[in-house]
Amino acid sequence: MEYIYASLLLHSAGKEINEENLKKVLQAAGIQVDEVRVKAVVAALSSINIDEVIKSATAMPAAPVAAPAAAAPAAAEEKKEEEEKKKEEEEKKEETVSEEQLAAGLESLFGF
Repeated sequence: MEYIYASLLLHSAGKEINEENLKKVLQAAGIQVDEVRVKAVVAALSSINIDEVIKSATAMPAAPVAAPAAAAPAAAEEKKEEEEKKKEEEEKKEETVSEEQLAAGLESLFGF
């Protein structure tokens, strides 16, 4: 991320985003420079219009960010309800098994 931040800083200052300038910014921040990453970032950003990317990023509505947070409690509640239903079903099965065992016991008593 530091490489992207440094690139944005250069862009904001109106400086060219090239290897030399990017290295200088990273070194000034006390970051150990990785030559391969510098070259990759410069190459990737050479075909991108940073102003348009920034505009589209700030134009995104904040509602989608809030929606998952609101959905989380609902999902937890649904999961809890499912667990309760499973538990009830298991209890019914146990009751049924108990009734069947009782009937079998009675049958054995009376020789049916």
